[in-house]
Amino acid sequence: MSSHSVKLFGKYDLSEVKVSDPSFSNYISLSPVILPHSHGRHAKKQFGKKSVNLVERLANKLMRGGTGEKTSGKVIRTDGRMQGKKTKALAIVEEAFSIIEGRTKKNPVQLLVDAAQNAAPREDFTRVSMGGVSYQVAVDISASRRLDMALRNLALAAVMGSFDKKKTLAEALADEIEFAAKGDPNSSYAIKKRDETERMARSAR
Repeated sequence: MSSHSVKLFGKYDLSEVKVSDPSFSNYISLSPVILPHSHGRHAKKQFGKKSVNLVERLANKLMRGGTGEKTSGKVIRTDGRMQGKKTKALAIVEEAFSIIEGRTKKNPVQLLVDAAQNAAPREDFTRVSMGGVSYQVAVDISASRRLDMALRNLALAAVMGSFDKKKTLAEALADEIEFAAKGDPNSSYAIKKRDETERMARSAR
């Protein structure tokens, strides 16, 4: 079977997806696969995550138990509904992709790549202590961490978007990917978080 005949979920051709950000080219894995499930075989390898398919990494981020603390003024808890349930997370991603494809007529994996690139902050801040005084300093971010932060915020936006609302998690995820792919700061939580992180980093320089 050729790589071109292997399509994600039997529908989406990953060979046509383009990564425009050069810094991400070694970290966004789009290897041909029908079901993106590596069974954690890269977990104990240094930089093993970069070999994990991007869609699987998004599904992994969805398997969260909520923040348990206030996020954007709300306490988000999923009560264990997604924790450890990889098949369910992948089904939600597949449904979100179907929604995106139906609305945009585009390859949803391309929109996911665009959304991750747009939502990834280029600068962050950290707290350091010196002489008993703590203060924040701006730091550059590696491409791997930028991608992790973008995927985490996309998934968190979906969880928050469906929390105590009529919208399903798949619908909320589809909305967030579309908004972030457009770089819309008014509608996308992930883009707002990117802007907020970069603003705080600039003030800590």
